[in-house]
Order: sequence, then structure tokens, then C-alpha cells
Amino acid sequence: MAAPSSFKIALVQMSCSADPADNLTRARARIVEAASRGATLVCLPELFRSQYFCQAEDHANFDLAEPIPGPSTAALAETARDNRVVIIASLFERRAAGVYHNTAVIIDADGKLLGSYRKMHIPDDPLFYEKFYFTPGDLGFRAFDTACGRIGTLVCWDQWYPEAARLTALAGADVLFYPTAIGWHPSEKAEFGAGQATAWQIAQRAHAIANGVYVAAVNRVGYEKPPGVAGDGLEFWGGSFVADPFGQIVAEASRDKEETLIVTCDRKHQETVRRNWPFLRDRRIDAYGAITRRLLDE
Repeated sequence: MAAPSSFKIALVQMSCSADPADNLTRARARIVEAASRGATLVCLPELFRSQYFCQAEDHANFDLAEPIPGPSTAALAETARDNRVVIIASLFERRAAGVYHNTAVIIDADGKLLGSYRKMHIPDDPLFYEKFYFTPGDLGFRAFDTACGRIGTLVCWDQWYPEAARLTALAGADVLFYPTAIGWHPSEKAEFGAGQATAWQIAQRAHAIANGVYVAAVNRVGYEKPPGVAGDGLEFWGGSFVADPFGQIVAEASRDKEETLIVTCDRKHQETVRRNWPFLRDRRIDAYGAITRRLLDE
């Protein structure tokens, strides 16, 4: 089946409670609502089934993980099939005892689980202690043929790495999705908050321009301080957005409210931008071997 020349995507910006069942129920309702508004692909935020537990290193949080396929993929597959909508969902994957991943699943409009992407870049910063929980991804950078066409997904910290965006685009993705959980340390917000959020957006807009793709970043909102977390917790800054292949912001959500962005992606527009900015044509693939080295002074 040929990919549609245009299609509508939805980004579900939501707050997350301490109850995984509640989060899944609300996410499914938001997917149904987005489909009723014409969306044919819906992306949820990073680790939407729980509050952001990586604020503390706590072995009990491993109980939040689940297998893939598992209960969440089964529930989301039913929602996808009933509403004829593609779903991208970020889950805490239990691969085996002691081996866990931060994984985005792609479920097609017929409910079929097309595959997974395991987060490749794992941060370890104050209140973002992800290395304690997640094994780095080992599936590579991938694109998936869906009812909407060929799309790719990365996850949160991946959004700062141009190599990840490039390789996913080279795999044929027309849209790069970034399920995200990013926020401010409240004590730093006044001094650094605006600059941090701006840098986050600029980095991803640059991926859109450099690769001639749509970029869709979906974040959570709200203040979270799960039990056992020291300090002030995190204020998730929302700001979910879609940038077109020219790097222009097509739609942007608020900083503090739950909402669903619906955006039309137009492959004809993508073709026009790539014809005029042929960055992929002019790449010097014969000269980039050193990119696999940590530094060039080695």
C-alpha cells in the first residue's frame, strides 16, 4: 500500500499520576479523542504509565517494568485496532531478570505490534538517574512501515544527538518522534529555565532541517516528586511541538496544561524542502569514518 501524501499526527501532552492503571486508562481515552479529531498516528510521552521514577535509585521501581509484548501493548493494540490509528508508546521494558530497557513500541492501525526501539543514549544526571534502571538499547536506529507511511522514533535524551536523528532519517523515516520526560529543577528554573527549554527545542528543529523531516517531540506536564526522592522534585515543562522539514514550528503546546496537538504532515512539502536543501545528496560519506572515534586526538 502506498503511503498517504499527507496524514495527521497527534501528540498527547499529559500529566502522570502514581497509578499506572489510571495513566493507561487516561492515555487510551486521549488516543480515542485524537482519532475522533482525524489523527491517524498518536504518540504518547516517555514512560507515560508512571510518574518519572528515575528521580531516585530505588530497586522497588523495577516492579513497574513489564514484558513486551505484555499488558500495556495488548491494551494499546486494542485501542489502535478499534480506532484505526497508529500508536507510539514508551514503556519500561522487562527483558529478563536484571535487564531492563526504556523502550518505544510501534503499533500499527490494525493492532499489530510492528516492533520496538530501545533508548540508546542513557543519561545520569541529578534526578535523571536512568543508568541505574536502563540497559542501553541494542536494536539500532530504526524506521517502521505503518499505515501512515515510514516513521521513526527515538526517546528523550536521544534528542540531543544528531547522529541518532541522521541514522533514523537515513533508514527512511519521514517523521522523527521523540517521546520525552524533561523538566526543570525548581531551584534552577528562574536562572536557567528559559535557556534550557529553548536549547531543547532548537536542537530538535536542527534535526528537522538537517534531515528534511518532520520532528515531533511530546513531553509530560506537572510537578512530580515520587516517594523517596530527595530535593525539590521536577517540574515537567510541557512545550510539546512539531517542526516541519524547514525547521518551522507548526504547533506548540503550553508549558503547564494537558492538551493534544493535531498536526498535518505533508510529504509533498517534505519533497519540496529536500529538493531545495539537498543535504542528504551532498553528504561526504567517504570522509566521515572518524565519527566512530570518541575524540580525534586519540
